[in-house]
Amino acid sequence: MSEINIHPKFTLQGISFHDKASFLTLIQTRFSDSYSFLKDLLDESATISVHTSGSTGAPKDISISKKAMLNSAKATGLFFNLPAKTKALHCLSTEYIAGKMMWVRAIYLGWELAVVQPNSNPLKENVLSFDFAAMVPLQAQNSLHDLNRIDKLIIGGGSISFSLEKELVKLKTTVFQTYGMTETITHVAVKKISNNRENLYKSLPNVKLSLDDRACLIIDAPNVSDKIVITNDLVKLHSNTQFEWLGRIDNVINSGGIKFFPEQIEKKLAPFIINPFIITSLPDTILGEKLILLIETSTKDIELNSPFFTKVLSKYEIPKAIYYINEFVYTSNSKIKRTDTLQLIHK
Repeated sequence: MSEINIHPKFTLQGISFHDKASFLTLIQTRFSDSYSFLKDLLDESATISVHTSGSTGAPKDISISKKAMLNSAKATGLFFNLPAKTKALHCLSTEYIAGKMMWVRAIYLGWELAVVQPNSNPLKENVLSFDFAAMVPLQAQNSLHDLNRIDKLIIGGGSISFSLEKELVKLKTTVFQTYGMTETITHVAVKKISNNRENLYKSLPNVKLSLDDRACLIIDAPNVSDKIVITNDLVKLHSNTQFEWLGRIDNVINSGGIKFFPEQIEKKLAPFIINPFIITSLPDTILGEKLILLIETSTKDIELNSPFFTKVLSKYEIPKAIYYINEFVYTSNSKIKRTDTLQLIHK
C-alpha cells in the first residue's frame, strides 16, 4: 500500500479533503499539469518515476521510493520548523523535482497550500502572506518588492547573482540557497543568505559528505537515497557536514598548466558586470586553452582595459578576449547553456 496519505490538516486554496478521490478531482479540474504526478504519488505503488535534470550525468528517468520522498519532506519540515498548518506558496513547475516535492511536503505535513501557475513573478497577483515558499532565482528577482510577505524562502535551480544577493540581505525574510538534485530528492544542504556573506553550505540531518579522488562531492544520504551519490561538483570540504562550492568539474579550464574555476572568476567579476556573462575558453596554441569572457549585450561597454579586471583578478585570471553576444542560450529553467552559448561566437 502507498505510504502517502493526505494529512487531515492539509488544505489547498483553502479547501480541505476527506479522501484522495475528491483531491484528485480538484487537481484534474484546476491543476491538470500536476494531475499525472499526484495520481501516481497517491496510488499503492512504493516507487515513482521522475526525470533527472542532468546534474550528475546525462538526463534520465529514475525510480525513487515514496518513503524517501516522505523522509525528505519530514527533514525539510524539521530543519525549517514548518509544522502542520504552515502557510506555503507553491509556484514551481511540477515538471521538476522541486515542484513535485512542494506537493509532497504540503500533503504529508499538513500545510495550508496556495498554488499559483509557475511564472516569473508569482506574488504579483497574490496578496497573501506565507510562512514558507520555494522559488528559482528569476522569480525571487522579480518578486523583490513583495518578498517580505514570506517568512522563510528557499531558492534553488540556479545560482544567485551578486546583485540579487545584495537585495535579499536587506529583507526581513530569511532566505536560504539550496543544494541538491533529483537523485537526492531536492536539497540536502542549504546556505543562509546573510550580511556576513557566509559561503558554506550546511547539510541537513543524516547527510554525510566526502570527496572522491577528483575532489568532487560525494553525498551519503540514506534516508533519501539508497545509493551513494557521486556528483561533478568540485568543493572545498570543511567538515563532513559543511562545504564550499567551487564549480563544476566539466567547466574547469587548464590554461598554461594552471587550473581555473570559471564560477570562482565569475563570482569576483559579478559586482562589476550587470549583464549575464560567463567565463569560458577557446583553444590556444601556446596555453592549450585561453580564458575568454562572454557578455550578453548589444553594446561594448566593457573592455579588457577596464580597471576592475586588475583590481579583483590575478594576472592569470584576466580574460584574453571579450565576446559580446546579443542573446545567450538558456535551459528551460533559465540556466545558461555554456557550451551552446560558446558556439555562438563562431556564427
